[in-house]
Amino acid sequence: MTAIRITDVTLRDGMHAVRHQFSLEDARAIANALDATGVEIIEASHGDGLGGSSIQYGFAKEDEEAYLRTVCESAPNTKVAALLLPGIGTVDDMKRAVDCGIRVIRVATHSTEADISEEHMQEARKLGLEVVGFLMLSHMTPASVLAEEAKKMASYGAHCVYIVDSAGAMLMDEVAEKVSSLRAALPPEVEVGFHAHNNLGVSVANSIEAVRAGAVRIDASLAGLGAGAGNTPLEVLVAACEKLGIDTGVDLYRAMDASEDVVRPRMPRPVIPDRDSLTLGYAGVYSSFLLHADHAAKRFGVDARDILLELGKRKVVGGQEDMIVDVAVRLAQMHARQTGGAIST
Repeated sequence: MTAIRITDVTLRDGMHAVRHQFSLEDARAIANALDATGVEIIEASHGDGLGGSSIQYGFAKEDEEAYLRTVCESAPNTKVAALLLPGIGTVDDMKRAVDCGIRVIRVATHSTEADISEEHMQEARKLGLEVVGFLMLSHMTPASVLAEEAKKMASYGAHCVYIVDSAGAMLMDEVAEKVSSLRAALPPEVEVGFHAHNNLGVSVANSIEAVRAGAVRIDASLAGLGAGAGNTPLEVLVAACEKLGIDTGVDLYRAMDASEDVVRPRMPRPVIPDRDSLTLGYAGVYSSFLLHADHAAKRFGVDARDILLELGKRKVVGGQEDMIVDVAVRLAQMHARQTGGAIST
């Protein structure tokens, strides 16, 4: 039987879907429920990782250290991970997270910029952490280039390197090609992982395809809570894996109950491939841009889909959130010229 390791991202990627407003009580309830499912790793931090609480990415409801400590204390049987994006989070942020109890660090870069992860990964190894590399927006980068970037992360000390479909833009053949490319390029002891978003409605299928191509670590979240149309739903993934003879180590009923009873009541809106999140996957735009684009569309009286399509044409990446307002203003100006109206502010 094939065995995989699941990292649940409800308390990190799920933060995007709630505008980073999970309270300590929310964190405690969700972490406790996840701990009971048997999932191997729980990731917790601001949606944009350590140090992400800011005017640029959105202020979190709770202090970062208090949030991490609460999750670690509420999941005594489960490893807790944090995400770190160099340029947002720092080595000092990582050290404080270790003091709070995390045991895994996931260092994320754009899919062609693995070299900026070197310092953080090497320091993480010195701290005794399990180190994971995240190649974000992997749909934008050819498989051969991803393999070279993954090899850099492995040389810096990564125990695992992920193909990350941040835009939910990939289909199964592309997933298979890119995961296979990493598996062939990396040493046997370095694992391959896959992180999906459900913007095209295929996150479970893509995750299964990744396993078939050699990935042994898969990300998921309760009720699929996450940016855009959400992540791979944990309970659905576990059910599909059981039917295929893939061992996840997760209790299906407890995952179902945690999704239905703990997470869904805390969701301010459904995470589904609606017209805007579907546009993310179609245009190949970073999933965390969704709520920012919705806000800009309402503010300037334009269609969020037009904003997202233009961002896709510009090939924007994480960290370029300021471009959302720029695009919205330009679209509003064009509309005003065509109609003789005024720009909404």
